[in-house]
Amino acid sequence: MNDSPASAPLEGGWRTGGAPSLPEVFRSIAVPSSGAGWRKLAAFTGPGFLVAVGYMDPGNWATDLAGGSAFGYTLLSVILLSNVMAIVLQALAARLGIATGRDLAAACRDAYSKPVVLALWLLCEIAIVACDLAEVIGTAIGLNLLFGIPLVWGVCLTGLDVLLILLLQRRGFRRLEAFVIALIAIIALCFLYELIASQPAIGAVLAGFVPQSEVVTNPTMLYIAIGILGATVMPHNLYLHSAAVQTRAFEPTPEGKRDAVKWATLDSTIALMLALFVNAAILILAAAAFHTIGRTDVAEIQDAYRLLTPTLGAALASTLFAVALLASGQNSTITATLAGQIVMEGFLRLRLQPWLRRLITRGLAIVPTVIVAALYGESGTARLLILSQVVLSMQLPFAIVPLVQFTSDRAKMGGLASPAWLKATAWFIAAVIIVLNVKLLLDTIGVTGG
Repeated sequence: MNDSPASAPLEGGWRTGGAPSLPEVFRSIAVPSSGAGWRKLAAFTGPGFLVAVGYMDPGNWATDLAGGSAFGYTLLSVILLSNVMAIVLQALAARLGIATGRDLAAACRDAYSKPVVLALWLLCEIAIVACDLAEVIGTAIGLNLLFGIPLVWGVCLTGLDVLLILLLQRRGFRRLEAFVIALIAIIALCFLYELIASQPAIGAVLAGFVPQSEVVTNPTMLYIAIGILGATVMPHNLYLHSAAVQTRAFEPTPEGKRDAVKWATLDSTIALMLALFVNAAILILAAAAFHTIGRTDVAEIQDAYRLLTPTLGAALASTLFAVALLASGQNSTITATLAGQIVMEGFLRLRLQPWLRRLITRGLAIVPTVIVAALYGESGTARLLILSQVVLSMQLPFAIVPLVQFTSDRAKMGGLASPAWLKATAWFIAAVIIVLNVKLLLDTIGVTGG
């Protein structure tokens, strides 16, 4: 039996039969047809953690540190709301992939005209380069802090991670997922130590999760808040998740698909709650260690590294901070590679060797980073890191609107189309993101106050 969607009869609303996402691992992971629920969850655990990596990458560190040191715990509400948005949107991405056998890029190619498809592809490639830029900077900073390697050389060394990607891909998708989960565990444990050492005020932390109007009315706070949003809800993760869920060999029946949606959603929700912990921990650490003593200017990762141990009086604080940063940067390179492959194949049906695709994306990120690092040093790379997250946020609507549109369409999704409450929630999230981005754009070019 051929499970490829290319052999399936055409469904309503789609122009072509499509082709399998990540064909080398398509439906390669067995799913038990019966047995205990934990066995089903174990079989589906993995894609959600691949996605969660993008929600705790070095770009998050820059925006969370800047927000925590400048505004204390206030922006915790933005992290929480961003994570709720991420859980909903990633659930939709999994639903799309399972119901239609198409990733989001392939769905766009099947549904829109060629000029629209090319425009969406170009915007998505820009977002992936922006994401890769954050990973390059984060990895280079981690190498600098731990081993004293100059930033420029650290940036150049990040090009070698293509060897790690190739090694993991050859060992199978499950091995790749296990490696990612192991690095996430290292990051979480490092920040658990940091939280214990920083001893934040619990009452102030809880109050920070309550939204404040100042987040929208203060242009500086809004800029960082949208940077957090861009760093949390990653556009390329929507493409990645809709493809990664198709590595599971679930029953291609309506009941089998419905069951797969349930377990895939649980997988991504658990993983994203772990990402919420890491993101909140970074901001809480910055607020407790720096904002409370009047250091509202700590927006750079290097400054945080130098100040953590003397400020907290914990010998391992700075070292574990750098270890977690390096793990975060390495982890993020894996998911960016997969997302780049999915986007290019889905939108253009153009397949490149993974190493070549990786080198192209990484090269586009390395060149500007080397220039900025050489000319402006640490401060320049820090500003570039935050800017990359704002660029990601600006691209979000162009991924979210098609996703919500497709998953709301019963002709395309069949019985797995979003129910009314989920459809309303998804469109509300899309509207909030678009309004915030327009507000940021107007503030940036000086049309409104500030």
